[in-house]
Formats: sequence, structure tokens, C-alpha cells
Amino acid sequence: MTSAPLAARLDIPSGPLFFPVTAYGPDGSVDLDTYRAHVRRGVEAGAAAVFACCGTGEFHALTPEEFERCVRAAVEAAEGRVPVVAGAGYGTALAVRYARLAEAAGADGLLAMPPYLVVAGQEGLLRHYREIAAATLLPVVVYQRDNAVFTPETVVELARTDGIIGLKDGLGDLDLMQRIVSAVRSEVTGDFLYFNGLPTAEQTQLAYRALGVTLYSSAVFCFAPEIALAFHQALRVGDDSVVEKLLDGFYRPFVELRAQGRGYAVALVKAGVRLRGLDVGEVRPPLHEPTEDHVKQLAEVIERGYALLEEAK
Repeated sequence: MTSAPLAARLDIPSGPLFFPVTAYGPDGSVDLDTYRAHVRRGVEAGAAAVFACCGTGEFHALTPEEFERCVRAAVEAAEGRVPVVAGAGYGTALAVRYARLAEAAGADGLLAMPPYLVVAGQEGLLRHYREIAAATLLPVVVYQRDNAVFTPETVVELARTDGIIGLKDGLGDLDLMQRIVSAVRSEVTGDFLYFNGLPTAEQTQLAYRALGVTLYSSAVFCFAPEIALAFHQALRVGDDSVVEKLLDGFYRPFVELRAQGRGYAVALVKAGVRLRGLDVGEVRPPLHEPTEDHVKQLAEVIERGYALLEEAK
């Protein structure tokens, strides 16, 4: 266990950043025992951090009470071995409430997701995230995606805000990201973290790495941690042969399958966890389960990924 600041613990990760799914029982209620087991397995498999109740964890589907219980369970399962970062979102008042619930549950930081529904201007977005950052002592990573897209000037102001330590990009505009990185580097003293937050981020991480963005979320780690860890290590040491084999033989087929259904960035991952032997239940509405054929294809993709690992030994 370490008391080092969150930014220092995330800066050079020893493994992928783990975004666990949220487990539900047969009656649809949160299954905390299975959730703890899922988080524990991820930490023991080599995750560098746990991002609890975020996008892959169906933050949108959890009540505040369920959210607090899940974050607390993740903290218990991690046992201080890696930091636990919790999601926070919706309008400013609710985002502040979730931030305080996460702090009370023992989280080490927050991933601040886009505000609910409205398309706000830069001034309003900046005020929104500053209010979240001021609400607790937890360091905040701001998530750029959907209706929360920032100019480089706004990110400079975010980086100057006490408590905001980084930006996670789920937009995928590399030109914008290059300008953001350049502007912050030129105008802000101190370090600022950047994360590739696109779905199945491994597929685009070579491009993000060229911008200096080395941190990325890994939903694949939920159900195939050995594959995700092998890719992470190969990327870190420059083993392009392993990187390309996994991209061509596993990640690209997985991404193409993921594109077959809306919400599959979560539902297909959850199906993968079940295929690997942990019954985490189904997704909650408005998401829906993958078709039987798609689950069969997923099993084949996973099998191929593990075969590639054997070939690489």
C-alpha cells in the first residue's frame, strides 16, 4: 500500500487501467460479492488501477446508493494495492453528490464524465468541472467525449485548476489532442496526465502514443487480462511483432464485432466476463444483451487471442 498522490501512481502504470463491469444478481440487484471477486481478480492479474462505476461499469444505470456501495466494495477488494478511481457525472449538483459519495467510500480519485444531456459552451463546462474539483479533496480526471469537447484554451484552464490532474479523451480527434497537449505543455507548469479513453483503446494506442499519451483504459482486461497485459507490455518495450499480431488477430476482430450492436462497448465486455467463468449478470436497460450468434463469435475471438499468446511465447 502507498500514500503517493494519485497522479504519481498513474503516471507510469505497471499494467493496464482496469474498468470493471458492475455485477448484478438474477433479480437485477447489485451483486457485491461477485463484484468484489471481479475487482480482486483484476488487481491480482496486474491492473495498475481500478476505475469503478465508470462507463464500462454502467455508471448511468446505478442509483447513488448502489454507486456508493460498489465504490466501497472496489476499495475493499483492491486493499490499497492499486488506486481506485470512481466515476462522477450528470448535472453539476448530482456530479458533486457522486463525488462526495466516492470520497466517503474511500476512492482515491474521480473520473468526471460529461454533464447530462445539455450541450454547453466552454465557459459553462469549465465552471462545471471546477465545481466538481472543489467539492472534495479527490483529484479529478476530466473525460472528453460526446457533449463535453474542449478547446485547447479550456484544457489549459482545467490544468490550472486545483484538483484537476488529467484529461481522458474519448473523442478521437488526434489533431485536437495534439493542440491540447501542445498548449498545456507551453502554458502550464507541472505535469498533466492524458488518457486514451476510446472504446477498446488498444486499437488506437499506437497513434495516441505518438502524441505522448501513454495511459489508456482497457475494457478487454475485464475478460482477457492476460491478452491485455501482454499487449500493454509489448507496447511499453516496443515489441512491435506482438503488438501487431494481437491487433490483427484479436483486437481488430473484437472491434468489428463490437460495432455490430449499439451499447456493445459494455454489453459485449460483460458477455466476455461471463464466458470466462464469472457470472456478472446482464446489462441493465437501456442497454441490451448481445445476440447468441455474437456471443459465439466473441468466444471464438477470445480463443484466437489466447492462441496468439501461446504462439508468441
